[in-house]
Amino acid sequence: MYSKLFLFFIICSALGCSLFETKQNLPRKEIKDWNPSKAVDTGSPRKRLALLPFLDKNPNHPTDFKESSRRALMLDLNKSGNLIAMSADEFNLDLTKKLADGTYDMKELTKQTKDTGVSAFLVGQIVAVRIESKAGQIGIIRKLKTGIEVDVQVKVASIRGGKEIFNTVKTVRMEDENVRVAERVDTDRFVKANTELIQVMIKDAFLEFTSQIIASLDRITWEGRIAAVQGDRLFLNVGRISGLQVGDLLKVSEDGDDIYDPDSGVHIGKSPGRLKGTLEIISYFGTDGSIAVIHSGAGFKENDKVEVY
Repeated sequence: MYSKLFLFFIICSALGCSLFETKQNLPRKEIKDWNPSKAVDTGSPRKRLALLPFLDKNPNHPTDFKESSRRALMLDLNKSGNLIAMSADEFNLDLTKKLADGTYDMKELTKQTKDTGVSAFLVGQIVAVRIESKAGQIGIIRKLKTGIEVDVQVKVASIRGGKEIFNTVKTVRMEDENVRVAERVDTDRFVKANTELIQVMIKDAFLEFTSQIIASLDRITWEGRIAAVQGDRLFLNVGRISGLQVGDLLKVSEDGDDIYDPDSGVHIGKSPGRLKGTLEIISYFGTDGSIAVIHSGAGFKENDKVEVY
């Protein structure tokens, strides 16, 4: 069955036809590797985006549907050079605390990672896979026109208070005419028989989010943290990969206080913290850290926030 659908993809490619309701045509070529040292210089620091393990509303789907899609999206985001997409597995997170609908408690997770230099969390979810079929039957032979639809969702939440800044569902559709013998069309059975095709469709649907995810991060201000203070040298948790250059000046401030709406109790944001001064980047250390010296001000401490000057 898969070989017939794959052949249909190839034929349509030659004819220039479109298989999907969204703007994509054929599945994208998967990105094989990304070298952070060769990231595109955008002229400004890159924000860190942590991708949580993806979710799937159907527990009967192969688990690789979720993980292969997360890897593909992470590589595609990194290839853009606009941000640093990383796996949330790098942090010691407690992912067991979920909301009633089975999704992650973003506010709880932001508390666990507020001092890591991560700007936002992303979680993807496979919402549904649907199989529709119209059949004309002659004896035991049924000629079918099969429609395959995949719904996927991506949410992005800012580390600051766990506020959601992006939430969109996309649908990918493909149609094919084929012949089946005495077989009842059932979604779960179809997915098992066509695992590779469905997996490609799911990954391609998630990759369609790349430009929107990058744009959503424009709503977040870039920041890093002072990781350690040793004499006249200050070690920051952001460095070359994050887009900092030797000679850059960064302003340093304390964390502000959380502000809540007095009527609804909803978190509005943080008040600006006290400005302490500025630092100058003099060198790098580790995978993505930098060393700075005081340019102006005093009283700098671990966990103080650094921002673009």
